[in-house]
Amino acid sequence: MTADAATRYIELLAECLSRSLFIDEEPHRAGVSDVLAPEQLAVIRAHGWQVVEIGGDAAQRAEGRDWPPFAETMIGARRLANLRQCVQQVLDEGVPGDLIETGAWRGGATILMRGILAAYGVTDRCVWVADSFEGLPPPDADRYPADDGVDLSEVGILKVDADRVRANFARYGLLDDQVRFLEGWFSDTLPDAPIESLAVMRLDGDLYESTTDALTALYPKLSPGGFVIVDDYGAFEPCRRAVDDYRAAHLIDDPIEEVDWTGVCWRRGT
Repeated sequence: MTADAATRYIELLAECLSRSLFIDEEPHRAGVSDVLAPEQLAVIRAHGWQVVEIGGDAAQRAEGRDWPPFAETMIGARRLANLRQCVQQVLDEGVPGDLIETGAWRGGATILMRGILAAYGVTDRCVWVADSFEGLPPPDADRYPADDGVDLSEVGILKVDADRVRANFARYGLLDDQVRFLEGWFSDTLPDAPIESLAVMRLDGDLYESTTDALTALYPKLSPGGFVIVDDYGAFEPCRRAVDDYRAAHLIDDPIEEVDWTGVCWRRGT
């Protein structure tokens, strides 16, 4: 694949994974309580129906501020572009190691990682997909007080099973032996994961506990010149505190760079 073809493939893949190309055709739940009579709403609810409108908000999707009904990722254009830049940079510079995302949802970011490897014919790196595939854990406020009151464990849209994520990889022709799944809570799967080294680690765990578990198990395996990407640093105070506490405890002073309204990254020095 030529460089131009690889670039276009990766751009198209990102736009498909976010469904930004098709957002005008997406059905979204409509706000109807103000325009329908109570008896009409009662009939709709009695039948389990939904009233939808066609067309999403392109600006919200681009910034990663909505939860798409069908897209494989919700992280938005700028965070996708950041991920692509980090992966391409470690490939260009020969930074050793695999790629991982902790907190994969429907798999979109990891599918993009695998697509980049495929576009450039890279066969000696793996993409690790780490997730409970059961949503987020209930907060353990006794051990992690920062998570007190942040309970996303019952949010159904965040519960995506591993077979569905595998099917999403297969949809794009990217499910192969370079894709490895780590199924379970991070505290159970990450410490003993058979990962020798990492070049890019993308953390999307929301909570203090999940973020700390990922950093503790994986950061020592990150190669110098590798990237840490944190999805929820701006949006979730527990995540930000976990990152700040880990960096302080391990004397990490590599500068944090803002990606967008919630995402950040830094590059590991020595």
